[in-house]
Amino acid sequence: MIYHVTIGDTTRVVELGAEGVTVDGTPIDVNFQGLEGGPIRSLILDGHSHRLSASRRGSERWDLHLRGRRLAASVVDERTRVIRQISGAGTGPSGPRPIVAPMPGMVVRIEVEEGDVVQPGQGIVIVEAMKMENELTAEGEGLVTRIHVSEGQAVEKDQILVDLAAVDVEED
Repeated sequence: MIYHVTIGDTTRVVELGAEGVTVDGTPIDVNFQGLEGGPIRSLILDGHSHRLSASRRGSERWDLHLRGRRLAASVVDERTRVIRQISGAGTGPSGPRPIVAPMPGMVVRIEVEEGDVVQPGQGIVIVEAMKMENELTAEGEGLVTRIHVSEGQAVEKDQILVDLAAVDVEED
């Protein structure tokens, strides 16, 4: 099975087959398994062990948390990708997605103010959950339009913390 996995501005072709896994045509040694009772996964990649949280958001979107970083991934199978190319589906406008709490926790620090323009990977909010601080970052460039929380506030899973909007490009 072939999948197109996009994280940020990078898309990789991942093929799962009887011979193993390839990424962009290069074989890799990988083992990915869920642990009982939650979204925590064990990932062994080329002999290195990682623990990550992976939560599905719809049919193609995944929220990943690895080493305190939040990543959004889009996973589309080859058949769906081809159908979209032929039909032109999925080419509509898209903008920055709001920053949401990945799990219940407490807002430790807000690193932006309304009106700030943020860049991909820039820290937005730090939320403490299960005695660990998680920095939530921007997926892409965006304008901070509204901050819905304050430092010290308890938040629930999927609660919107910060709204982002597309940055207007001024023409000269």
